[in-house]
Amino acid sequence: MSQTVSSPLQRAVDVVEALPLEDQETLIELLQRRLAERRREEIARQAAATLQAVREGRARYGSVPSAVLRAGPSTALRTGPSAVLGAGEGLKHDLLAES
Repeated sequence: MSQTVSSPLQRAVDVVEALPLEDQETLIELLQRRLAERRREEIARQAAATLQAVREGRARYGSVPSAVLRAGPSTALRTGPSAVLGAGEGLKHDLLAES
């Protein structure tokens, strides 16, 4: 007798699919609002870290192409735009590593 092990995500999907359509739509709206709020909070944290780096003189200024040249194209592909542009925590990490 084989037993199927399901992930927490699959169990959650199963529970949601058992809900009436109206409840599923309400849940989707709720999750979308919460995700948007979490994204705003993350952007605010990154902005605060960037402003702190500017105040402390750890920020460097330049164009996007110069940032790509400094970071190297493979870094941009591997870690995404924040590593190239040095936004938020990426900037804080990059600047601290150079100090």
